[in-house]
Amino acid sequence: MKFLDLCKVYIRSGSGGNGCISFRREKYIEYGGPDGGDGGRGGDVWVEAVDGLNTLIDFRYQQHFFADNGRPGAGRQRTGADGKDIVLKVPVGTEILDEDEETVLADLTELGQRVLLAKGGNGGWGNLHFKTSTNQAPRRSNPGQEGVERTIWLRLKLIADVGLLGLPNAGKSTFLAATSNARPKVADYPFTTLHPNLGVVGVDDAEFVVADIPGLIEGAHEGRGLGDLFLGHVERCAALLHLVDGTSGTLLEDYQTIIDEIEAYGEGLADKPRVTVLNKIDALDDEERGFLKEELERVAGHDVMLMSGVSKEGLTDVLRALRQHVKITRKREEATEEAGPWQP
Repeated sequence: MKFLDLCKVYIRSGSGGNGCISFRREKYIEYGGPDGGDGGRGGDVWVEAVDGLNTLIDFRYQQHFFADNGRPGAGRQRTGADGKDIVLKVPVGTEILDEDEETVLADLTELGQRVLLAKGGNGGWGNLHFKTSTNQAPRRSNPGQEGVERTIWLRLKLIADVGLLGLPNAGKSTFLAATSNARPKVADYPFTTLHPNLGVVGVDDAEFVVADIPGLIEGAHEGRGLGDLFLGHVERCAALLHLVDGTSGTLLEDYQTIIDEIEAYGEGLADKPRVTVLNKIDALDDEERGFLKEELERVAGHDVMLMSGVSKEGLTDVLRALRQHVKITRKREEATEEAGPWQP
């Protein structure tokens, strides 16, 4: 199944039905009076977060969604039928953006969450509504209200606990394949990963979700490469795992490139808890490991862990460190939600 995380959609709610002008006409009833019914209301357009989806590929082949119009009223005080609502089913983590691609209309982060995107028009009144003591035979009715037509963007941000960061070929897909049942493409050339992958990782009877995104390159926040298209998928993560290729000849420059890109991207990525790992240590001897670790810690300003996704050396320690960060961050988020908004 092809991965799609951004799409443009055209929606329109239903128009209300027109009111009816009608008079009662029956045998032996000389002055029946008005009996025109009201028009039915137009259908609404809703969006709902559902289970079982992790891509917006369904909206690749259908971009127009129109709710039904309300039916017009009829004589004998009969109200027209309401138009049927239409529901756009999207994955959890989908943002609804206005046509400018900047204004966030809704953020569906919980399963079953529903948001009204376009309200249907009300039905018009029939002439029965306009009857008064001085106007007992009104010959007027109201037209139904027009529906709302708008263009929106759907942007998916995968919900994961840990996001993987690193240059192309830093070993992110190898890490995901070694720790979960996910089977991302692994090869010895850059940009092997072309779309995000999710994997469920377990350690010490605890599980969390890891998101692997395409590698970042210098200038990614300005649109270079593929990484800037997918950095939004790690915005919701509780922690970041920064993998640095230990076999690279420019190890320190590689580390700083990623740090510069997430700081330039913004959205709080640079402030998230981050575990820095020197990867591919299976290709290094003990002396090289110690030297590179010290050099990287000097630049990073915090402890650096050693790991090999191929030999799985140090893998469990890295997972335990990530699990601890995820646990602390999620508890802090739950406490913030329980406290609610500030009130004087």
